[in-house]
Amino acid sequence: MIHITLPDGSVRDYQEGVSSMDVAKSISEGLARKVLAAEVNGEVWDASRPINSDATLKLLLWDDKNGKSTFWHSSAHLMAEALEALFPGVKLGIGPPIENGFYYDVDLGDRTIGEEDIKKLEDKMKELAKNNSVYQRREVPKAEAIQYFTEKGDPYKLELIRDLQDGQITFYTQGNFTDLCRGPHIPNTGFIKAIKLTNIAGAYWRGNEKNKMLTRIYGITFPNQKELDEYLALLEEAKKRDHRKLGRELELFAFSEKVGSGLPLWLPKGAMLRERLQQFLQRAQIESGYLPVMTPHIGSKQLYITSGHWEKYGKDSFRPITTPQEGEEFMLKPMNCPHHCEIYKSQPRSYKELPLRLAEFGTVYRYEQSGELHGLTRVRGFTQDDAHLFCRPDQVKEEFKKVIDLVMFVFNSLDFHEFTAQVSLRDQEDRSKYIGSEENWEIAERSIMEAAAEKGLNTVVEYGEAAFYGPKLDFMVRDALGRSWQLGTIQVDYNLPERFELEYVDADNTRKRPVMIHRAPFGSMERFIAVLLEHCAGNLPMWLAPLQVKVLPISDKYSEYAHKVADTLKAAEIRSEVDDRSEKIGKKIRDTELMKVPYMLIVGEKEMEEGKVAVRKHGEGDKGAIPLGDFVNDITGAISEQMKGKKATAVA
Repeated sequence: MIHITLPDGSVRDYQEGVSSMDVAKSISEGLARKVLAAEVNGEVWDASRPINSDATLKLLLWDDKNGKSTFWHSSAHLMAEALEALFPGVKLGIGPPIENGFYYDVDLGDRTIGEEDIKKLEDKMKELAKNNSVYQRREVPKAEAIQYFTEKGDPYKLELIRDLQDGQITFYTQGNFTDLCRGPHIPNTGFIKAIKLTNIAGAYWRGNEKNKMLTRIYGITFPNQKELDEYLALLEEAKKRDHRKLGRELELFAFSEKVGSGLPLWLPKGAMLRERLQQFLQRAQIESGYLPVMTPHIGSKQLYITSGHWEKYGKDSFRPITTPQEGEEFMLKPMNCPHHCEIYKSQPRSYKELPLRLAEFGTVYRYEQSGELHGLTRVRGFTQDDAHLFCRPDQVKEEFKKVIDLVMFVFNSLDFHEFTAQVSLRDQEDRSKYIGSEENWEIAERSIMEAAAEKGLNTVVEYGEAAFYGPKLDFMVRDALGRSWQLGTIQVDYNLPERFELEYVDADNTRKRPVMIHRAPFGSMERFIAVLLEHCAGNLPMWLAPLQVKVLPISDKYSEYAHKVADTLKAAEIRSEVDDRSEKIGKKIRDTELMKVPYMLIVGEKEMEEGKVAVRKHGEGDKGAIPLGDFVNDITGAISEQMKGKKATAVA
């Protein structure tokens, strides 16, 4: 007999070779009908796979993240089966699950796929799903795997097999389709009830621009039609909130192919928005004891060799810049931390100076693949709200907690009220991705866990998500559409101080290494603004809106009074302008609504005579006429309240 421990701590005894599905059936037939896969000792398995020793078991349903992932991975295989049926000779790349759905990269040869084909493909998938074909796992010797895909004529699979070790290769078969795959998969295709193929794009094989461009077909599936309908409605709302669309409509930013892909141009209103965000955080940082610094946009290649960034990220950076001096190479700055290490090292440091908090809104450059660029969320040049804290080991936890407080202040002020605090640790098995000693990693991981607990954060742990130099606490913010975005991050680093030989003189006159904390509440200005725009659908908080009030004279006769109103607002530091175009007031109001300006002040003869303004609030309409002084007091008070924010809530 073997012992199976369930999530509630109960232990059940079964015969060796029992499957997760067998366990589910022993609990409830109704439960078994919902099981998609299982976590066995923390690893996701097929529900049919036999368990031969004592194990912990979690049955995965649709509501589980890994349950959805398995469902969508299986759906990618179903789409591949349909592709082979409709396009004989199609060559298959990879078909992984993604955050929402799945994709498959395929080589269609000289053929292209259009809207008509997509409908046929969806219909074929639905037809195949009804066959209730079982996903069958089989371990395959490497020679047999090579023979199979050679005979099939699938070069992309053969390339993948070459990188695999004999004894580690598995095939999955459902219906008439067999694929190279580690799995796991759902029990059968019948679980897939609702199907929608959402997009077609190009993608270089294995993400390498030197390789062939394949066709990437995206899709999403659900266990019932109702959930698909709800998802499609959410997609339509997301399109309305797309930050690229809002950026154009609100005149915030633009892109130019002549300037270069992935390099945003900030227009006047966008630049004002950025400046407001930057000033907001700079004030908070000054109050928290941060010191501003500035570093160049380039650095010697040797700087990044020392830091380890060249070894880890060199291939994802812009190529080194050579100079007339032989052997001299510079790089566009891919990150700020090595520069800040050199600032720390620029003079002797005493334990009395620590913690030393250095902050910079530093622009960095990374060569993202062209197919991965996406508006402001994936760019090649972006500005980080970067700071690096150098402290004694006994100060790490307290400093970490203070940074958590700063992140909470940012979230509260910008109406991000739900987030998950994710503790990102090393891969439990593969340590080759990381630098530094086991001892320092354990200390750093423990400090993060304790600090998060002491601040009352509900945390989830993700293994394998740590930075190469240290563990981190990532804040996964949930937006108004329920989507999750990684924004703020705090990282503990014992390694860069070692690499840069940073020191301070301690109270006992000995030289010690400081510990380094990396932090960025926004993450990057570009990505943060993109997420913020989509979260609030372009209706920015009053205090942050580039233009807070627009004054609309009913006719040219009242233009002078309108400008006096605007001057009064500006004197009270309320950002305003006058629309004195020779247009009808109705058109002025419509245009201002489209620009999502928080308030409009309509002025005509009565308002001018009484020193009043007729107030219209964006999205709410007419609020009546009030004295201008009262409006100023109301707005300045509202802005002050907004800046205080509401309480953000950590959700597991």
